[in-house]
Amino acid sequence: MKVNQLLTVPNLKGMNMIAGQSGIEREVKSVNMMDAPDIIHYLNKNEFLVTTAYHFKDHPQMLTKLVEAMATQGCAGLGIKTKRFLDKIPDEVIELANELSLPVIELPLHLSLGEIVNHSLRAILDQRSSELTFALETHKQFTKIIMEGKGIGLLLQDLSRMIQRPVRLIDQHLKPIFQQATEGTFPIFSDEITVPKSPTSQISFSVSDTRETYTLFPIHISERKKGFLMINGEIKKTDQLTSLTIEQATNVISFSLMKESALRQQDRSIRNDFFLHFIDGTFSSQEEIIGRATEFSLKNDQKYICVVGKIDGDKFQPSYAERHEKADVIYDFIEGEVTSMNPQIHFFTKGESCILLFESEEDILQPSMYCESILVQLQERVFKYYKNTISFGISNLCHIFMDVKNAYKDALDALSQGKFSKQVGYIQTFQAKDITELLRMVPQEDLKNFYSFALSRFTDIKIEEEQTLLDTLSVYLETHCQISETAKRLFIHRNTVVYRIEKCEEILGKSLKDSETTLQIRLALRIRALLQN
Repeated sequence: MKVNQLLTVPNLKGMNMIAGQSGIEREVKSVNMMDAPDIIHYLNKNEFLVTTAYHFKDHPQMLTKLVEAMATQGCAGLGIKTKRFLDKIPDEVIELANELSLPVIELPLHLSLGEIVNHSLRAILDQRSSELTFALETHKQFTKIIMEGKGIGLLLQDLSRMIQRPVRLIDQHLKPIFQQATEGTFPIFSDEITVPKSPTSQISFSVSDTRETYTLFPIHISERKKGFLMINGEIKKTDQLTSLTIEQATNVISFSLMKESALRQQDRSIRNDFFLHFIDGTFSSQEEIIGRATEFSLKNDQKYICVVGKIDGDKFQPSYAERHEKADVIYDFIEGEVTSMNPQIHFFTKGESCILLFESEEDILQPSMYCESILVQLQERVFKYYKNTISFGISNLCHIFMDVKNAYKDALDALSQGKFSKQVGYIQTFQAKDITELLRMVPQEDLKNFYSFALSRFTDIKIEEEQTLLDTLSVYLETHCQISETAKRLFIHRNTVVYRIEKCEEILGKSLKDSETTLQIRLALRIRALLQN
C-alpha cells in the first residue's frame, strides 16, 4: 500500500506526517524497526522504518544521514516516536526530508514499535489479499467470456467499462485487431512509427498533434508474434487496481489469441495439403477436386489469377533453418495482410514459396494491374518490417478453378523468367510462348463453342469413325498436307489417307486447300486436345 493509505489504517490512529508530504504516494511493501545504530546497511527499497530514535537522542543531527540513506535506497518513509527520546526533530532534518520527498511520520506513544509493525504488515497483507481476490475474480470473469465463445470484442467491452477508458487491441505493427471504441478515439499510426520488438513492460507515449497520451501493454499472439493492448490515457504503475485488471485481461487475451493462432496454423496446413495434392494431380476425378475446393471457399466457376512469391536470397547466406524460419514469419505477415481483402485472396505455402490466389470480379477491368498494385504494397511492407525483399510471378487470368493448376505453373515460370532479367524485388507477369498457353487464356465456354462450330458435323457419324477421321485430319494438317508423310506416321496406305481426307472434306463441306479453313480446323483440334486434358 501507499504511505497515505497507511496513515488511514484504524489500528494506527494517531500517526501524523510532519515532513516529506510530496512523497505521500511512495509504496510500502515491508515494515522494519530500528534496533541498532548501523541500520543504514540493512535498508531495503519500499521499506517503512519505525524507530524510537534512541540512538540519536544525544546526536539528533545524525538523523540527516539516515534520511539521506533512506531516500537513496528508495525507502517508503521514516516513523519516529518524537516524545520518547527526542523532544523535537531538528529543522535541518525536516528540510532535507521535504527536499528529498521522504515522508517522516510522528508515531503515537500508546503503540509499541512491535504493535506498529504488526498492524502495518497486517494492513499490507489484507490489501494484497484483496488485490489477489480481485485479480482472481476478474480473471474468472474474462475467462468466462472467452470460454462461452463471446469473443475478444466483448472482453474488451467489459475491460473498457471496468477501467472507464477506451481500449483497442493492435498487432506488432500498430494495426487494429479488435477495438472497443469509436474510430476517432485512437490515432491512425503511420508506417514510420515503430515499437520495441520484444517489450517486457508497458509503454506510455503521447501524440504530438492531439497531446493525447496512450499506454501499450504487451500481448503474446504466437511464438514469434506480439501485439499490444492499447489504453487511452496513461496508466501509472501505482494504480494497482487498474493495472491488475489490465494484467488479467492481457493474460486471457494472450491465451485466446495463441489458441486462435494454433487453429489458423492447423487450418493453413489442411489448406496447403489440399492445394499441393491438386497441383500435383493426385485427385482421382474432377468432381472430387471441385467438391474439396468448395470446402475452402474455392468456387469452380470463379475467375482466378495465381501468384507465386519467394523471398529473395540473403546476401549473408543464413542457414536453411534460419531462412525457413524467416520465411514463415514473413508469410504469416502476408497472410494476415491479405486475409481481409476484397475480392478474396486465398493464401497457401509450398516449401520456401507462397501462393496467392486472387479472385477476379467483373468490376475489375484490369485484374493483372490490380494484383500488381497489391503485390507492390506487400513488397513495401515486407521490406519496412523485415528488411527483406520478395519477388512475385503472376499468371494470366484463368476462368475456372480447374485451370489454376496450369496457372500455378505459369506463375512459377514467370517467377523463374524474372530471376534472369532482374535482381531482387521484381514482379514478373507470365508471357505466353505457344498456342496452347494462349488458348488457356480464353474462357472454356468460348473454346467449346469454337470447337463445336468448327467440327460439329463430325458428331453426326459413328464415334469410332469420328475419332479415326479427326486423328488422320490432325496428322495431315501437322505434316503440311503431305499424304505420304501422313501415311508413314499413321502406318496406313497412302490411298487410305486420300480416302479419309476426301471423307473429311465431304463432312465439312469445305476444301482443305483453303488456308482459312485449315487454320480454323487446326485451332479446333488444339482446343479438342486441351479440353480432353
